[in-house]
Amino acid sequence: MSFAIPPNIDSFAGSSVFVTGGTGFVGSHLVEYLLNAGCTDVRCLVRKDQKWLKGLPVTFIEGTLDDQVALEQGLKGVHYVFHVAALTRSTRWDDFYQANVEGTRNLLLAAQKNGHVAKSSETTLRVQKTEPTLRRIVLVSSLAAIGISDLDVATEETAFAPVSMYGRSKAEMEQMAAGFDLPLTIVRPPAVYGPRETDIFTFFKTVSMGLCPVIGSPSKVALSLVHVQDLVVGIAQSALSPAAQNQTFFLGGAEQLAWSQIRDATTAALNRRVLTLPIPASLIPPVGWVTEFIGKLFGFYPPLNREKVFEIVHATIMCSSSKAARTFGYAPSIALYDGVRETIQWYRDHDWLK
Repeated sequence: MSFAIPPNIDSFAGSSVFVTGGTGFVGSHLVEYLLNAGCTDVRCLVRKDQKWLKGLPVTFIEGTLDDQVALEQGLKGVHYVFHVAALTRSTRWDDFYQANVEGTRNLLLAAQKNGHVAKSSETTLRVQKTEPTLRRIVLVSSLAAIGISDLDVATEETAFAPVSMYGRSKAEMEQMAAGFDLPLTIVRPPAVYGPRETDIFTFFKTVSMGLCPVIGSPSKVALSLVHVQDLVVGIAQSALSPAAQNQTFFLGGAEQLAWSQIRDATTAALNRRVLTLPIPASLIPPVGWVTEFIGKLFGFYPPLNREKVFEIVHATIMCSSSKAARTFGYAPSIALYDGVRETIQWYRDHDWLK
């Protein structure tokens, strides 16, 4: 995918960056963006499989967020850190806590210790001069951290009241990170779609079979949705903005959407008619139970599980990006019809959809 570099931000040319979660959906698009923006040293923390990053000019550092040696290697002399890695599905709170809270803590502790480069004096080996190089750490959180709210559209001032273990882990991650004296920026995306995405993909796949399930009224404005290209541009902008340091931002799409708009964009891209099936909110919880039960039978944990269902029914799923727009010019530019058409074409090209 080709990314346009926004004209209102400085370039990453010559920068060294460390990305966690770079093999994932959002992380892989971010790595591509950073390479196109001129980063000359892109390091990615990976387990084993390079996935979408295979063949790209990046340095692969094998390890996990529990591996201090790997973290030190990734952080040494680095200018920017993008922490995208996260656990999004599990049936156990301990898994979420270890991955999303403790994993982030490990990264920040390592950044405190190793986010600078030491240079030896030319006149004596006994004198060490330390030059700070770490300019920003961007932590990717989630709208799910908000949970229940009296507001239909969340802002950065909205209090945490998460309804899922994933949302709780992101809220606790943010609270933990606030205790570090580091140049931090936190970004919270809502639902994200685009090439390589696997959860919202299930919606597109269902529509491709002629059925469009919609929770509640199809015409009611109900959710925030952002294309991955807009999201990664916003993440990059937040890293380069001096005013964004020690701040938190929602990074959503250009407008709040109704399911009918998403349905129409999808059917246009698929070039087919569908049957819209409105589902009352009261019927959603049993769906979560059933899909989770089926997942257990086949040895996987489905994207539409009981926790996700509880979020859909009870949590705030719209957010305002006004603060990001004011602070660093965040301006999502991917029109819904264009984004959905490109995404579905990618699924077809990669045999995910017929």
